[in-house]
Amino acid sequence: MNITKRAFLAGTALAATLSAMPAFAETELVLSSWLPPRHPLVVGAIKPWAEQVEEVTEGRVTVRVLAKPLGAPPAHFDMARDGVADITYGLHSFTSDDRFLRSRVGQFSFLGDDAVTTSTNFWNVYTQDLDAAGEHEGTHVLGLFTHGPGVLLSKDRNFAAPDDFGGFKVRTPGGYPADLMNGVGATTLFMSSGEVYEKLTRGVIDGLCMAMDSVRAFKLDKHITDVMTVPGGLYNTSWFLVMNEGKWDSISAEDQEAIMTVSGAAFSELAGNAWDEADATGYDATSKAGINVYPADEAVLAQIQAVASPLEEAWVAAVTEQGFDGAAALAAMQTAKPAQ
Repeated sequence: MNITKRAFLAGTALAATLSAMPAFAETELVLSSWLPPRHPLVVGAIKPWAEQVEEVTEGRVTVRVLAKPLGAPPAHFDMARDGVADITYGLHSFTSDDRFLRSRVGQFSFLGDDAVTTSTNFWNVYTQDLDAAGEHEGTHVLGLFTHGPGVLLSKDRNFAAPDDFGGFKVRTPGGYPADLMNGVGATTLFMSSGEVYEKLTRGVIDGLCMAMDSVRAFKLDKHITDVMTVPGGLYNTSWFLVMNEGKWDSISAEDQEAIMTVSGAAFSELAGNAWDEADATGYDATSKAGINVYPADEAVLAQIQAVASPLEEAWVAAVTEQGFDGAAALAAMQTAKPAQ
């Protein structure tokens, strides 16, 4: 066999070998995750979404979910905007300034009794009616969602009357929940969810504003005695999933379109399902632990509404000044508001 023929055959064999090898991803995106790796949102939404991105882009784009975050939870939006991480998620209320004013439409009381409905409503209302993209400048919005109906979890405290909130030290995630709890007479402390267990067991706080998933997600079933529920939720939290704008622009239009088929409203549903399943586990844990779960007394509920109404009105006025119909947006979100 002459040299030319041997070279040709060798080249053909090499080409066949290379074509049989799996293609390497063109883009690897780093997602900074600050919740515990086994948290229901991470297991039920963040990681499945990362797998979906790889699938719909046929492996051209992959998402690497970090086991440890690149910064503190309140810093995560800025981390995506500034390119410290490619993708981040977090609560709008963790940012102390008013850059996410319009996102509060997803934080008010009485938004709904399940996370899928509320999360999907939040995506639709915030993006279509309140220009969510404008409040997330420097990033591309991949997802918007809420957790399940907010409840009030407490240790050795039961709220049978409006004046029972006096002296109650409660963890809130900031934003509207903090204003609401201050308004009913409680003393509020801001902290991320990862700090709750230590602060509760040390007696720094008497209770917390969270969703029912927290009972198991943060192992609180041995440390709380009571849970007060409110129709449609005592409050809620609004969340974002965002990508650095420059990184997004570097992805092909074809892959951008593919990624958005599993993002947006689809991610709202995915995250909502994860919260709803975790809330069901939380309710089951309270039953097994003998924790008292009770609906808010009518007088307490009336007090919550009395405090909530001026907070809603102030938000509507502020959003109206920005050129948006805040009243219509809030009405579209508050599907479970009791009649007054």
